[in-house]
Amino acid sequence: MGKMVCIHKNIEDLISTAAANIANLLIQACCLRGNAYISLSGGFTPTGVYKALAQDQYRNSVPWSSVHFFWDDERCVPPEDPESNFRHAYDNLLKDIPVNPEYIHRIRGEFSPQKAASDYTHVLAGFAEADHPWPIFDIALMGMGEDGHTASLFPGMFNPGEKKYPVIQVNATYQNRPASRVTLTPLVFNTSRNVMFLVVGDAKAETLQKALSDKNDLKNIPVQRIQLAKGNVIWHVDSAAGKYL
Repeated sequence: MGKMVCIHKNIEDLISTAAANIANLLIQACCLRGNAYISLSGGFTPTGVYKALAQDQYRNSVPWSSVHFFWDDERCVPPEDPESNFRHAYDNLLKDIPVNPEYIHRIRGEFSPQKAASDYTHVLAGFAEADHPWPIFDIALMGMGEDGHTASLFPGMFNPGEKKYPVIQVNATYQNRPASRVTLTPLVFNTSRNVMFLVVGDAKAETLQKALSDKNDLKNIPVQRIQLAKGNVIWHVDSAAGKYL
């Protein structure tokens, strides 16, 4: 596994570099395999990257009609809800690029958590690859919360399903926002060809230092559960988040 940590002088530089990296990886995947698989993240941090990818430079150079879109996790809300990770990606990226609608594979947040997890497990199985009942992502775009969570993998007791199933349901409260959620598990993320983390802000600096240290605390820093077998992990962090590195 390769690991690269890029500390950017400001958010604008992070956005521009991350967008260029994503575009290049998608183009390479389409050239090599005829299509590309990307899993998208929710949260505030990816917004600028999504908007950058929707600009002419990348809208016209990336073969978007050959890109399959998946999601790291989702709140159990309808797709039009402002809290929906699907809506966030749609509003900031998907509506402005020439995607194939059949290649948008969202988590059905309008379902019950159990049904949504079961449904998405079935969706992933339709793209089974390399003896795994799920797709091998060319890029899994991920973030890290102030508490060290990523996707909907939160600190505390391990959910036993994380080591058994590709998709699980989660009940969690983050920043005073309780929600029923559905998330992919490390089983899926850790087979990715590339995982790209976007981390911004002073409030995440101390946790990021711990996350990237040689000391593993998988229970309390869930982002450390992302340990790729073969792929590359790329950290794009701004100077505020990376001040202790």
